[in-house]
Amino acid sequence: MKLLMSMIVLIALASPAAALNFDQNVTPDVIFGTGNDNGFFTTDIGGGVELGLRGKLRFDGSNLPQNYFGSNGDGTYTFISGSAPGGFPWLPDPSGTPIWNFEFAINTDVDGTSGLKLADLTYELGLDFDPDPASTNYLIFDPVTPSASAPYYDHSLGDNTTDETTDVVSGDAPSYVTNLSTYNVAQNSWNYVFFDTAPFDNFDPTLDGVYEIYLRAFDGSGSLVAETAISIVVGGAVATDDTAWGDVKALYR
Repeated sequence: MKLLMSMIVLIALASPAAALNFDQNVTPDVIFGTGNDNGFFTTDIGGGVELGLRGKLRFDGSNLPQNYFGSNGDGTYTFISGSAPGGFPWLPDPSGTPIWNFEFAINTDVDGTSGLKLADLTYELGLDFDPDPASTNYLIFDPVTPSASAPYYDHSLGDNTTDETTDVVSGDAPSYVTNLSTYNVAQNSWNYVFFDTAPFDNFDPTLDGVYEIYLRAFDGSGSLVAETAISIVVGGAVATDDTAWGDVKALYR
């Protein structure tokens, strides 16, 4: 379903400046869905908190997901432009669905020493909707903490022993609140089409462009604990002779 939430719309002036690690596994593993490989995340670890982001080919030429991530090894992920062949069947109009998803992973106690649960921090996710590589226009919101308009999310939740068969998905607001105080891992895979409400309802997946995405975590005093950021490179917005570009085009032949 579409995500309904209270969001802050901002024009971002600068990207996060964390010392990032590329093409990493996240801890404990990828726990959402089934058959999703670990790896190719752009990560940052600070204060025992691990944050990860990556791109993912959600729809190939047959409208099926692939364990293909388009990574260029530097925090950029390359995909061809265009709408998904079928998109999500539950959407009334799937034509605005890009072929790629972005995936995020949060672990507030990655090495078992911080003792932090998901509820002990707040978060900030920034989604750039401006295809121009030289500018950004961010939709910014907390993708974890419940609010009046988003009382819960369907994240896969768990701890450092959880796998895709034992993850917890909350079915209502009370259980979600309880689970945030119980678990230290949250993961999900989202598509830009989920956020096609004004003023971001003019997103066009057929355009070449570069879309910046960042994720931040803050402690109870509001101090930044960790941050990560990636760029989704779509079509010919930048040089397209790299390996990732050739690989993803092959999935559409």
